[in-house]
Amino acid sequence: MARSSARSASPMPVPPRPRRTFGDVMKALLAVVALLALVLGVPFGLIQVGRPVPDGPPGEWLSSAIDAETLIRILMLVVWIAWAQFTACVLVEVKAAVSGVGLPARVPGAGPSQLLARQLVAAVLLLGATAASFTPGISGFGQQAPDTHRPTVAAAQQTPGGLVGGRQQNAADALARQAEQIARQADTGGSHQQGTKFYRIQPPEGRHHDSLWEIAQRHLDDGRRYKEIYALNKDRVQPDGSRLSEASLIRPGWIMEMPADAHGGELVETPGTNPELSKGQQQELDAYAKDGQDGRGGQAGQGGHEQQRPAARDGDTTTGHFTVPAHHEHAAGHTATPPAGEEVAAPASHTPGLPEALLGAPLLAAGLLAALGRRRRAALWQAATAVAGRRRGMELPTPSGDEADVQDALFAGADPGAVRFLDRALRSLARSLAAEGRPLPLVYAAWLGTEELHLQLAEPAGPPPAPWTHGEDETFWRLEGREVPVPAVDPDSTDEPADEEPQAAPYPGLVSLGAQDGSRLLLNLEAVPGLVSLAGAPADRQAVLSSVAAELATNGWSDRMTVTLVGFGADLVPLAPSRLRPLDDVAALLDVMEAETASRRAGLGAAGADSVLTGRTGPAHQAGWAAHLVLLAAEPDAEQAARLAELAHDAARLGIGYLVGAGPDQLPGAAWEMEITSEGRLLAPLLGLELDAQLLPAPQHAAVARLFAAADAFGGGGGDDDPAGPAVAHRPPFLVDISEQGRPSVYARLVGRYELMGLDAPDDERGPLLREALALLLLHREGVHPRVLASALWPRGAGDDVREATVARLRDWLGTGEDGTPRLREDATGRLVLDASVVSDLDVLRSLYHEATSGRGADDRAVRGRLLTDALGLVRGPLLAERPAGRYGWLAHEIVDAQLPLLVADIGLALAAFHLERDRAPQAAEALERALVSAGTDERLWNELLRAVHATGDAPRLRALASAFATRSGARGLPPRTAALLDELLPGAAASDEAGTA
Repeated sequence: MARSSARSASPMPVPPRPRRTFGDVMKALLAVVALLALVLGVPFGLIQVGRPVPDGPPGEWLSSAIDAETLIRILMLVVWIAWAQFTACVLVEVKAAVSGVGLPARVPGAGPSQLLARQLVAAVLLLGATAASFTPGISGFGQQAPDTHRPTVAAAQQTPGGLVGGRQQNAADALARQAEQIARQADTGGSHQQGTKFYRIQPPEGRHHDSLWEIAQRHLDDGRRYKEIYALNKDRVQPDGSRLSEASLIRPGWIMEMPADAHGGELVETPGTNPELSKGQQQELDAYAKDGQDGRGGQAGQGGHEQQRPAARDGDTTTGHFTVPAHHEHAAGHTATPPAGEEVAAPASHTPGLPEALLGAPLLAAGLLAALGRRRRAALWQAATAVAGRRRGMELPTPSGDEADVQDALFAGADPGAVRFLDRALRSLARSLAAEGRPLPLVYAAWLGTEELHLQLAEPAGPPPAPWTHGEDETFWRLEGREVPVPAVDPDSTDEPADEEPQAAPYPGLVSLGAQDGSRLLLNLEAVPGLVSLAGAPADRQAVLSSVAAELATNGWSDRMTVTLVGFGADLVPLAPSRLRPLDDVAALLDVMEAETASRRAGLGAAGADSVLTGRTGPAHQAGWAAHLVLLAAEPDAEQAARLAELAHDAARLGIGYLVGAGPDQLPGAAWEMEITSEGRLLAPLLGLELDAQLLPAPQHAAVARLFAAADAFGGGGGDDDPAGPAVAHRPPFLVDISEQGRPSVYARLVGRYELMGLDAPDDERGPLLREALALLLLHREGVHPRVLASALWPRGAGDDVREATVARLRDWLGTGEDGTPRLREDATGRLVLDASVVSDLDVLRSLYHEATSGRGADDRAVRGRLLTDALGLVRGPLLAERPAGRYGWLAHEIVDAQLPLLVADIGLALAAFHLERDRAPQAAEALERALVSAGTDERLWNELLRAVHATGDAPRLRALASAFATRSGARGLPPRTAALLDELLPGAAASDEAGTA
């Protein structure tokens, strides 16, 4: 940290455009002159005049007559005192500006003098601003405009290069106003008054969890006032011995002191006796009130109502922070997970095994999970359509070990809603600006909270289009409440409306670096005016670069892009072969980038565009302008570093970004310098950043790569040259006894409408929740991690106590088997596993198909026909049909919705072939139609149905089927194979059907 802090930004070959104006420089020069005149000129002049006190004993000149000389000496003494007071004010302000921490101390009786000194010192800082001052201090994000409902917060935004964003004068004025307000509060404050109001955090009810935001909404009539409650209670010892360290982390049973104007029947007062409380609760309340009176660690201040910001961490270069509304943890369960490197009170119980790095990376986890799902679906389809002798069946190998832990962490940590919000917000912004004929502003960074998004601009870009608004100044655009125009398509889809041209992603280079005070920072790598250097130990740098590479490869807010990985990450290429490009060394990179840089410059010149941002919103936005981001793990030598700096000085205009791992020596030409510590903190002192870094450590990096490699190997067909080995049909993870003696004690129908047999109906309140939990367990016979279960049932988050209570209720509801063992137990890894006596129709379906194709039915035709007929009889519709709205959202992450249609199609095709062998075309057609109930989009079923109906000689029915299939195909038209088949069976039918559909 010391090494990084001591650095100064290296001069760049072409420095970024400064944000200081000529007027700012003139003001700063005048301030220097004024300070020199007042601090040095006044005493020099006074010394020339003479001493303010005459020679001789004090008694003589005190008793002498008052004449003109005496009056002059008295005035000189007053001027000396005023000078000393002003000089003290200057020293105090300079010390505060240099340290960058907290408000300056108050000099007694020096209100106007100190204000003048503060303004002069702030103006002088304009001349001392370093290169980092010419770019916005990213940590300055979140300095909200004053709000009548919000407490006054002393938050002097400073960085080593000056006040945040180069706006020293504005910050100084705001700081002066804040100081005056705090002084007034201190003057009017007092000790705790009788009847202070308190509130006890309530236990959760169903899916509802108490939060400071909701408490403020109920009892203060404004949820935004949750910050007042947080400041009153921060770091005070709670009844369970823990402390409130983040506004988003509260627990049932905790006590919150409330502002004086709080109201509502749930509040209690102390000191005094509260008849509605037990004796123990009254004692807890009295102890909590006493803790507040005694000091609560310097947080409360006078009267317990002075709202001060949290103390800065050691090494903190800025006091700025952004806090999202207190309901943040309920929007995504993973956000309640403490970030890496931050110590919080340990929960009552914790199930080990899942990597915290992925649990605390919601955008990265969502991207990886979505990409892995797409890869597995593609692999299933490739396996299903492969030649029979090379097929692997419908069951992907079940991950184990590190892969299982990483997969569970992806399920538990992913926040796909945040990805959709970010993607829609950025694309809608680009669409709105294009409609107004305005270019995209250059965005350095984005801060993503639960219900809001802030974009930090390189410079003011005029008024933002609605529903965007300005943030704390003109360089911040804010979108609150997720007010994004939703396309008139599936709300869970990120597709654009059919009647609009798809909008190109405006900022594909945004990538998560970490979190600070509950908000996630995304840095726009392609907008940095030069190289971004990353210092730290090689393993720590690698974890940051791997996280950046994986998110850029899989995120949902980018379109086409190229991510070049130098010296690492070749095993990550399967994540996105079309995006990721590995290179071995820096020499190869320089050859590639010199050619591409020259090509992009020429392309922009030919298009008449000044930057790629202009191209993305102009008429040529579909023609290219894809981002190219370079992640460099191999350390360049001095000559290579100089060539990289030369290439990077114009990179932001060209849509190229560089993130370079730096060794102990400073990287020449680095515009922004960052350092990753061994504790997982990402530091950028010149930018005022200190984040809990988003990491993908080596074990998780390797496990993620193996998950994708396994999916690719499964879909590769499984020939002798396949890395996964020769073709074998994978055995289902759970087989049931399909004989008469194998009747289960609990049976669930999942294929079609959800029905349960063998269990008493749970109580009405928690019944839907328990049924959903059981469905998830039935679809994962290998076991479900408790955190994955909680994330599935409560996507907006739940505490450990809620999770444990739900598991206990589920265990009680399922009861015990005939041998007395619980039907729900934990395996050696801590995952929840169902007993073999609890069975679903999907388990039976898989077992029947496996027995028909790989068991007794493989050698006995009659047995195969009977088993396939029994299996098809279980098909009643799609998986979990008619499920209630708002539940089962976790199915979007599963591949079972892709497995089931393929399995049903295979059963239908096999049974139809069985009947056609005996010339029973009507029975074959009936089997295929039954399979279409659950696999209605499978082209293979439609083609075989057309052949079977043609074999019956029923021409009208054949025409009706052809017309129905054409209608289902819509504007895309009939698939080529189906169209060719119809030309063979019904000449001219395909053309007429497609014309009718059009």
